[in-house]
Amino acid sequence: MRASRFFISTLKEAPSDAEIVSHQLMMRAGMIKRLGSGIYTYMPMGLKVIRKVEAIVREEMNHAGAIELLMPLVQPAELWQETGRWDKMGPELLRVKDRHGRDFAIQPTSEEVITDVVRSEIKSYRQIPLNFYHIQTKFRDERRPRFGLMRGREFTMKDAYSFDRDLEGMQKSYKIMFDAYTRIFTRFGLKFRAVAADNGAIGGTGSHEFHVIASTGEDALVYCPTSDYAANMEAAEAVATGARAAAGAALAKTSTPKASKCEDVAKLLGIDLKQTVKTIALTADKEDGSKQHFMLLLRGDHELNEIKASKVPGLAQNRFSTEAEILEVYGCKPGYLGPIGAKGPVTVVADRTVALMSDFVTGANEEDFHFTGANWGRDMAEPALVADLRNVVEGDASPDGKGVLAIERGIEVGHVFQLGTAYSESMQATFLDENQKPAPLQMGCYGIGITRILGAAIEQNFDDKGIIWPASLAPFELVLCPMGMDRSELVKAETEKLYNAALEAGIDVILDDRGQRPGAMFADWELIGVPHRVVIGERGLKEGNLEYQGRRDTEATAVPVAEALAFIKGKIQK
Repeated sequence: MRASRFFISTLKEAPSDAEIVSHQLMMRAGMIKRLGSGIYTYMPMGLKVIRKVEAIVREEMNHAGAIELLMPLVQPAELWQETGRWDKMGPELLRVKDRHGRDFAIQPTSEEVITDVVRSEIKSYRQIPLNFYHIQTKFRDERRPRFGLMRGREFTMKDAYSFDRDLEGMQKSYKIMFDAYTRIFTRFGLKFRAVAADNGAIGGTGSHEFHVIASTGEDALVYCPTSDYAANMEAAEAVATGARAAAGAALAKTSTPKASKCEDVAKLLGIDLKQTVKTIALTADKEDGSKQHFMLLLRGDHELNEIKASKVPGLAQNRFSTEAEILEVYGCKPGYLGPIGAKGPVTVVADRTVALMSDFVTGANEEDFHFTGANWGRDMAEPALVADLRNVVEGDASPDGKGVLAIERGIEVGHVFQLGTAYSESMQATFLDENQKPAPLQMGCYGIGITRILGAAIEQNFDDKGIIWPASLAPFELVLCPMGMDRSELVKAETEKLYNAALEAGIDVILDDRGQRPGAMFADWELIGVPHRVVIGERGLKEGNLEYQGRRDTEATAVPVAEALAFIKGKIQK
């Protein structure tokens, strides 16, 4: 490719609405152009990267035995109504009507459509296992689209769906896809981590997320450096160790004026924050219109994990209690709540750590007062439930017992789910077994954010000059930068010779024949992030050399003209 025949449009400054590095650099490098809120045109330079991502994904999915098809962007509401997600998805699901007033969804995902395809095609156990995948545009009507391709409304994803006869088969298909994802992200040249995750709204029985490691990542990843344990913050188990100590202090009602937070109470009383217990009041609204009130207790320095809380019996559908409800149930305003002396009926749920505490400080259900020296059994009944309610912190014991936990930041770019029969049962997708008896298909679901990969890769690989693409994702592997090609026949001849040789060798090369000044030319390609650059100048040629510089190199290397192609091929293959 010659730069004069390609479209290159770089900017010195990023638009003011570009908040994070990847968004800023993609805009400056002319890879994307904003059309509307969370909607972007993929410009030629950016589309080249997307196509390379897609090629790697296709190769590995095909190698793993998946079969490509293409499902529609617009999907009839009836399918979504079969699974109940037409109502459950909420405003993120963009709904439209056709000219006849029929409802459709602009797909954010395709579980319903693929299940509909399979239930009409699969009749016998002899036709499975089966795995279909597609790479397709999606749309999610994000409330606050931001960060460019990282949190846009329109984006491209690879979805795959496996179908098996039983749980064992589904788990085998899941492992095949997990291994395929590991190969995909390895080929991308990115540092990544696979972590256990919560299935969330998609349903099912188990899942893993694949995260690109980046200090700017939105997600906290929990792992044990001395074992294989890894999970995202939502799913990471918080282990409580040791045994509860015997009571050593008398219960005392202590004045704590204007100290409604554990941090303020600890400071006022001159104690460690870890000796305090905070109360979180939740309410579950039942179908019959009644309410059930829950008191969740966490150590003062710990944070509530709402996903874990939703798994407590009775709290699948919960909300934070209103101030009026708190006054009615506890008899005081928020900030002074505790398990001793609450007015109304309430279910006390203690975090594992709190259940092992003694001589702790908790609210007295009276404004400006807390109890000190509180102990389970002696001063209050044992909690109705003990559960894992909190986010883990660095240094917690690893759940596998093989060390302590560490935390790093990541960007989710892939997710694999064991769906089980969540969709096949609701949509009656069955097959006939050897005894000609119908059974629901066991499903797995596997997604990769194709366009999100670009943002994640940049967040992991950049410097003050611009993007540093891994070789497998770069829009071009090599850029040739001739100095005065229009003025020197020697430079022109050697440039054309090397350019043609690189093309014949299968190198994805671009020749910058735009006639720009060296500084502007180099700045463009450093911004765009091409990993290998060769400068051809008359002075160097007279000495028999070209000048090579890798994108991460601090200095250029002189390379003999006769050895240039072999040298470049060696660098690219590393």
